[in-house]
Amino acid sequence: MRISKAHRSSTSSAYVERVNRAIDYIVDRLSEPLRLGDVARAARLSPFHFHRVFQALLGETPGDFVKRLRLEKALGMMAHTRPESLTSIALACGFASSSDFSRCFKQRFGVPPSVFEIDAWRKAHADALAATIPAEVERRRLRSLPPRHNPDQFRVRIRDLPARTVAYIRVARPYEGDAVIKAVGRLMSWAERLGCADSQWLGYQWDNPEITSLKHCRYYVAVVAEDFVPKGEIGRYQFPPMVIGEVEIRGDINLELRALQWFYGSWLPRSRYVPDDQPCFEAWIGRPFAHGFETFALRAQLPLRRA
Repeated sequence: MRISKAHRSSTSSAYVERVNRAIDYIVDRLSEPLRLGDVARAARLSPFHFHRVFQALLGETPGDFVKRLRLEKALGMMAHTRPESLTSIALACGFASSSDFSRCFKQRFGVPPSVFEIDAWRKAHADALAATIPAEVERRRLRSLPPRHNPDQFRVRIRDLPARTVAYIRVARPYEGDAVIKAVGRLMSWAERLGCADSQWLGYQWDNPEITSLKHCRYYVAVVAEDFVPKGEIGRYQFPPMVIGEVEIRGDINLELRALQWFYGSWLPRSRYVPDDQPCFEAWIGRPFAHGFETFALRAQLPLRRA
């Protein structure tokens, strides 16, 4: 289905507006604790996918964006003729403590704020300092979407999916070793006994590894199945009917990462959709790892709703 240029322009503007709502919310509350869900709601985007949309459009995560603005505000306060104490600056800029502020400051500037030579830095970086000291909101705003690039020639297909019941194994620490591969093997043996090994295989996460620490992430290996009783590590879950955008990927993990970046950062903001509150699926073409462990054949499926 083709979307008119006017509609695309309207949708693009809507995404710029959504991200700017999030920026405004952050800037107005830098001294307060900021929860990702609250920022996502201010942007009127699904909390589940907001982080990836924000990063794709601004080039940094919400957490990194908040930390940078807090450090820039602190640097501006330190440059005052009569600066406040570092503890007062830390709390005024939203850091939990002076030690938290010192740690973040050192990560960015190489030394803790107690020994940072603000006058020398001002002299050497006057223009840069002027650009960092507190901040009309307008200077922070996203003015347009990033340029549209698609060198891999990805294409999105919109589909309606019926409700799906899956059998799954939850994999702890999926980024360590071969835990996912072993879980696929165990679920494959179970599915072959049940006669559903050639059904649709899925991989998905309710956790976002860009937010949740890797040791706390859980990855779900799943296969569509109907008549079974969950037992032991085999769980049962029913996904509701949904509209998805689907991109086919045949290649290595780098191609998949590029596809997701393009999906969220280029296609989605110019579509008429926003992400729905469901995980993004890896829908395998055939059985998982049928082409080995370096090359994949799958479809990335992003649940959507009308903007």
